[in-house]
Amino acid sequence: MNKAITDGLLLTPAAFAQGLDVYSSGDGTAGSDTYANAINAAFIPADQDFGGALELIKTQSTQKLRYMGQTPLLPGCYLRITARVKAISGNLPSVRIAGYPALGNGSRAGGLVEAGPAVTLTSYGEVVEVSAIVGSGLRGGVDMVWGNAPVYGHFGLDLTGQNGGVVRIDDLQIEDVTGVFLRDMLAQVDVRDYGAVGDGSTDDTAAFVAANADAQGRSVLIPRGTYLLNGDVTFDAPTRFEGTVIMPASAILLLRRNFDLPNYIEAFGNEEIAFRKAFQALLNNADHEALDLGGRKVNVTGPIDMQAATPERSSYATRRVIRNGQFEAATNGDWDTVTVTSQASYSPSDARKLTNVVNVANVPVGALITGNGVGREIYVRAKNVATQEITLNAPLYDAAGTQNFTFTRFQYLLDFSNYSQLSKFILDDIEFQCNNVASAINLAPSGTIFHVRDCFISRPKDRGITSIGGGCQGMFVDRCQFLSAEDALDVPDRTTIAINCNANDVKIRDNRATRFRHFALLAGQNNIVTGNHFFQGDTVKNGVRSAGLILAAQHTASVVSGNYIDNCFVEWTNEQDPAPDYSSEYSFSSLSISGNIFLSGEVAPWFSYIVIKPHGAGHVINGLTINDNRFRSINGFIDRVERIDTSFADMDFSRMRNIEMTGNSFHGIHNPVSNPVQVEHTEASLAKTWVVDIADRFPFGGWAIAVDSITMDGPVRNGSNVAQYSVPYVLTDQGADRDLLHLVWSTSVKGSIFMQARMDKR
Repeated sequence: MNKAITDGLLLTPAAFAQGLDVYSSGDGTAGSDTYANAINAAFIPADQDFGGALELIKTQSTQKLRYMGQTPLLPGCYLRITARVKAISGNLPSVRIAGYPALGNGSRAGGLVEAGPAVTLTSYGEVVEVSAIVGSGLRGGVDMVWGNAPVYGHFGLDLTGQNGGVVRIDDLQIEDVTGVFLRDMLAQVDVRDYGAVGDGSTDDTAAFVAANADAQGRSVLIPRGTYLLNGDVTFDAPTRFEGTVIMPASAILLLRRNFDLPNYIEAFGNEEIAFRKAFQALLNNADHEALDLGGRKVNVTGPIDMQAATPERSSYATRRVIRNGQFEAATNGDWDTVTVTSQASYSPSDARKLTNVVNVANVPVGALITGNGVGREIYVRAKNVATQEITLNAPLYDAAGTQNFTFTRFQYLLDFSNYSQLSKFILDDIEFQCNNVASAINLAPSGTIFHVRDCFISRPKDRGITSIGGGCQGMFVDRCQFLSAEDALDVPDRTTIAINCNANDVKIRDNRATRFRHFALLAGQNNIVTGNHFFQGDTVKNGVRSAGLILAAQHTASVVSGNYIDNCFVEWTNEQDPAPDYSSEYSFSSLSISGNIFLSGEVAPWFSYIVIKPHGAGHVINGLTINDNRFRSINGFIDRVERIDTSFADMDFSRMRNIEMTGNSFHGIHNPVSNPVQVEHTEASLAKTWVVDIADRFPFGGWAIAVDSITMDGPVRNGSNVAQYSVPYVLTDQGADRDLLHLVWSTSVKGSIFMQARMDKR
């Protein structure tokens, strides 16, 4: 590259033969003294070595010669100034190239080196060539590094040493030597040419900004070195990092044309730091909706506080995606679980608060709470140190009063919990390799439409996806693999949970989960759980099984359809109800369980696939559909597929409503059930009251409280064997167990009937 050619710049000063009035004995600025008519200077037209030459007598300690023309200085352009000199007589001086760095207004740019290396003349008549290179960047061979402030220069030479010597000087030469330094300048700019130093302590922000501004479609090179950037830097051009950068957390590096994790790793030289800075750029960049991890693995040495990576933001609600890579927890990283035990008080009247919390400052936000009367997956959503209060993600069912609670804070690869809100965020095609030392994902306390799709959550120590508040509102979890670290443990020894949600409208679809304590706990309403395969068995003969899916809202309004529920069960509870006894509410209502495969092996006979567990008295079922499922127990029969867990309370079977259980298949089940149930009854002896036994035919041990229809199977006959045409009336819920129906005729008869009976009323 040569600016004299490409841009037509005039670099070489006028020849001495054209007059000495353009050569200054000062700095070369306008109005300074010239050598025209000077008594110590003359033009020699026919020097044997130089042709035309300037003969100069040294009369000052530093005898200056400056061309008064303005030689332009451009970023990235390097100039070499050359002079040929010989001593004629007198004292032998030293010679050096020198110049005056001028700002746009003509004033001197301060603090710059204005002279090149000096050469001492050692004999008379010997031609000596002196030169120096001036340019904007600190490069090897550049004698005068002037940065970007000067816009032009007055160049020439200095004579130093003793006065009285006479020298002759050939015409000065200035040439563009940029090509010596820059590779392929037509397609690349170098941040060093804009003043970047790369010593790790000088702030190179301005140089980076200037290089980007001047790139104009060319790529930007960051050479070897460590570049401190204290401010925001955006590159609009393709950027190549040979060196690395360091930045404070508050400063943003945005690589618009290279926006992916591999390029940030090149920029920062550390995978974990690079991900933090790339994520920060993602949330501060309107041009990109996704951060591509480029298939790279990020070795994570401790929980990544996602909000701390973006200190300029406490919430975010624009669609953003992180995709295509792996996070792996370093086994020697900082993953220690924090456990705090503190005394606190709870009142059901303020159901989402703990008050008078001792040492509340020590309780971490996001900690799991355990204690008497505390349901599963209760977390610290927020805390107020001044008032000694903790806000809970859900109420407690039986913790009124004061007690000691244990607060356990798990550590997550990606922890979003310090955002106040995060919405429309997607994790796509990522493996979270937790290595049994870390958990995977912790959601923000509020927000909507968090989406995890096509991800692997492998061997989490405690949790896969945790919601400590309402950040799971409308969440999607699609086509993910949850691989437990507890495969080798028996069911009672497992503690890990793949997913918990507190808010409504969650969709969990087409996932696979292996041998967790629980696959998912859903405490909100209007959920859709479809197409999943979750299995939790072990090899213990007649072993216990844990719940695979827990529905912790009594009015759940949810659909569980098309799943493969393997060696675990669906549990429906009201363990997050601060007043768990029934009190004029919907009670256990609005649930559809249809088209699922239920399979178990080597379980105890009392195992069931669908379990309702009321935590208070008086509850009923009011809207439940269990249709078209396949129930099968292998290597041993079980008693029934459904039951009420009466650990806390039984249900009120007299008020059951809208229960539909039909079209299911039962294999390895002693007591297939349905509602309504089709009953065939034959009374072989004359009787006025026929007793029809429905024992173990209704789901959940329901009472025989309604009859839809009675159809005669042929005539009923009296003692004379004469057909009778009277119709019986029915007495329902008879017997000690309320599982008998009495058909009362007008006279004693015998015969057969078909009956459709119900355990509920519409």
